[in-house]
Amino acid sequence: MARSTARPVVSLKSTAGTGVTYVTRKNRLNDPDRLVLRKYDPVAGEHVPFREER
Repeated sequence: MARSTARPVVSLKSTAGTGVTYVTRKNRLNDPDRLVLRKYDPVAGEHVPFREER
């Protein structure tokens, strides 16, 4: 079964400028804006906001 286009794969890039990325899925219908999640950055050694890049 094919995956829906309502939940695309997005990359989240660290706002700390370390170049660390996470890959996740988001629901485009519920969150049409760019996704921002607070996740752990192993290079910075702390939790920082990760922003969706396109």
